[in-house]
Amino acid sequence: MRGDFMSTEKLQILNMVKDGKISAEEGVKLLEALEDTPNTTKALSYSGSNANLLKIKVFDPDDNTKVNVTLPIALINVGIKLASKFSPEFKEAGLSEEDMNEIFTAIKSGATGKIIDVDSEDGTKVEVVIE
Repeated sequence: MRGDFMSTEKLQILNMVKDGKISAEEGVKLLEALEDTPNTTKALSYSGSNANLLKIKVFDPDDNTKVNVTLPIALINVGIKLASKFSPEFKEAGLSEEDMNEIFTAIKSGATGKIIDVDSEDGTKVEVVIE
């Protein structure tokens, strides 16, 4: 999972450079930061306890929403454990219970923003955002 995540992130950065959304220099800095980050949660923005909601979305290959869950941060421990055990879409997209525990750790640390953006081989997409 970790290697696939890194490859996906690198491709997204390169596409942002190609599309002119960021400069080549910014792209290099992002790629270097990605290589230097041993844990995905360290690349996130941290803002203390301002986050209130966790949003999890799963899209099918045609970008139709299959799962759209919004949970209060206060219920996050229960929600993550349930999602990791009972949602085959998460497993199909490559998210394991260990990955869900990483998300929980990021939330407890005060991370905000998009913390997971996975595109699986079959076209299923998973996004996890903390707001």
